[in-house]
Amino acid sequence: MSANRAHYPIATMCRVLGVSTSGYYAWSSRVPSARERSDKALVERISAIHTTSRETYGAPRIHAELAATGNLVGRKRVARLMKQAGLRGISRRQFVTTTVRDGGRPAPDLVDRNFVATAPNMLWVADITYVPTWSGFLYLAVVLDVFSRRVVGWSMSTKLHSDLVLGALNTALAARKPHSVIHHSDQGSQYTSLAFGKRCREMGVDLSMGSVGDAYDNAMAESFFATLECELLARHRFRTQAEARSAIFQFIEGFYNPRRRHSALGYLAPNEFERATASPGLPEPAGPRSGYQGQALRARPSGRGLDSRCARRPAKPAGRDEGTGSAGGRTKELHT
Repeated sequence: MSANRAHYPIATMCRVLGVSTSGYYAWSSRVPSARERSDKALVERISAIHTTSRETYGAPRIHAELAATGNLVGRKRVARLMKQAGLRGISRRQFVTTTVRDGGRPAPDLVDRNFVATAPNMLWVADITYVPTWSGFLYLAVVLDVFSRRVVGWSMSTKLHSDLVLGALNTALAARKPHSVIHHSDQGSQYTSLAFGKRCREMGVDLSMGSVGDAYDNAMAESFFATLECELLARHRFRTQAEARSAIFQFIEGFYNPRRRHSALGYLAPNEFERATASPGLPEPAGPRSGYQGQALRARPSGRGLDSRCARRPAKPAGRDEGTGSAGGRTKELHT
């Protein structure tokens, strides 16, 4: 009625719509309620958090961010206000991934899909993916610490050689200096290479590899690549490999490790989770843990998602090891 009052009399519109004229004037002169004012201020705060998160956060992470800053509101209220404001998080799309396999000697599976650890530098997971650019593929290898989901080592190259995974491993070793750690990966030729195995033996790293053709055996690394694909790669097109390198560096070191809230860590960022668990007197953030004494991780945890052992399913290895061809072997699809 307010939008059409220049074209039609208020009394006529009230009669057509079945409302009283006095009721309309009372409504139009009424000041916003305390709830409306609160919702307006909350929407502004939610919009700021959504922008800071690179427009990737949905209601759960925005709710956690609000709680961390002292704004205790309901999660359903956050979801309702986001919907009204047209804000939404990023959802994953279909993935396409690659890795090369050959006849190298694989290591035993010391993890058995039990992706849990009680302290940093006990279990690392590693994998490779590719980043499409207008000037060709850029390959990315990462090493994640299972305890905090932190990317502790990573490297990029235009070639899918063993130097790629060696670079990521050496970065992780230099940054973390572990005394004894399990390095879990797939059976790609880069990880079964003589150079990589020799470096692991020199540094006291125990090699572990999942079975062929089963993404669940390296699910945590696959999950990180799915996040990278969803929140960065699917939203940008890179003209040059230098542009892709810069964007990936900013995502990992500027957002994912220091700021991105992780649901499996009680909605703390990986760096924040490590600081919280290392500080005496602070309660340990929510997140399932299980014991580990340097042997295979076999105990069934009570957590959910990647913190519980996936049920093994009889399935053909199609998809992971029957991808596009490349020099030196076949290319398998990794979930990004």
